[in-house]
Amino acid sequence: MAGHSKFKNIMHRKGAQDKKRSAMFSKLSREITVAAKMGTPDPDMNPRLRAAVLAAKAQSMPKDNIQRAIDKSSAGEGDNYEELRYEGFGPGGVSLIVEALTDNRNRTATNVRTIFSRNGGNLGASGSVSHGFERLGLITYPASAGSHDTVLEAAIEAGAEDIESTEEMHEIWTAQESLHEVAKGLEKALGEPESTKLAWRAQTPVEVGEEDAGSLLKLIDTLDEDDDIQTVWGNYEVSDEVMEKLG
Repeated sequence: MAGHSKFKNIMHRKGAQDKKRSAMFSKLSREITVAAKMGTPDPDMNPRLRAAVLAAKAQSMPKDNIQRAIDKSSAGEGDNYEELRYEGFGPGGVSLIVEALTDNRNRTATNVRTIFSRNGGNLGASGSVSHGFERLGLITYPASAGSHDTVLEAAIEAGAEDIESTEEMHEIWTAQESLHEVAKGLEKALGEPESTKLAWRAQTPVEVGEEDAGSLLKLIDTLDEDDDIQTVWGNYEVSDEVMEKLG
């Protein structure tokens, strides 16, 4: 069980999420509706729905909004959404995996291709970068959940595989098939997590310098702004010094 790792697999910047809260609510609602449609509308009996509801709560989404999203599943909404994955390369040789939830495959494919090409990236074929990532379960807690040692002990007890702690948060990694079992064990010890999800963890990080970092972050932010894009994963690492220069 590893302790603090200097590499943090960046999903997308939290600041960007905060600026686009209404768009984030829309994406969270879509995931809740689809999760409820694919299983049962009871979060206690539907692990994917429970994870979606926890993610919505972590973003301070109102309870009424969450319930409306669940109710839409019984009204037939969510039938036409399909999950898509795109793989490509960004500035600095970075590998990116883009997860989408869409009701129009052609629209989403065109938008993703355009965003990559206009921001210094290249869209690759399926499997072109995912071989450099591991598909794992990821459970996150804020730093306030406890010290590294406290969270480490809880993670070991719950059956997790790895933990990375920073000043802001704890990331607990599991085998994908163990995600919800481990999450339940952690919840008993630490309370509700900030998020529980399947994730792409990069095997080898790529350090991005100042010259490429601005273009890369613009590419990721533009992808994140698209309504159909749910999550962007990457193998990039940007130093605090470079981030400060970029403002």
